[in-house]
Amino acid sequence: MATVELRFSALPEHVRTARLVAAAVARRAGVDEAVLDEVRLAVGEACTRAVGLHMSNGVDSPVRVALIEDEKKFSIEVGDEAPAAAGTLVRGAGDEAPGRPSDDEADGEMGLAVISGLVDDVEITADEKGGVIRMSWPAAPAPVLP
Repeated sequence: MATVELRFSALPEHVRTARLVAAAVARRAGVDEAVLDEVRLAVGEACTRAVGLHMSNGVDSPVRVALIEDEKKFSIEVGDEAPAAAGTLVRGAGDEAPGRPSDDEADGEMGLAVISGLVDDVEITADEKGGVIRMSWPAAPAPVLP
């Protein structure tokens, strides 16, 4: 099992780099070429969500991405350090409507919907220390060249 780990400052301009690295490692792990666009898009959505949570909650720590090659699957974990309540905040008094998500929260929920539509095997967890989106795709071992 090989693992590539990335850590990047919670800035939107670093999301593209995470997408490119994820696609390169996925290709090397044997993920089907037809699925690589889905990998890029899912990683982009997960990283964008993590960056947004860090920025909106003043979290200075980096976003974490682990790219994990197993024998038969390729997995990606995108972790943030925003408290679980951060992703489920509701507007307070004086805002448009109590109980309605803010624009940032709605964008995060839309990102999760996109990820769920792209990835068959996805798990989303969160607690007071942060959250993790785990995604995986089938992978074939790289052919051995003579």
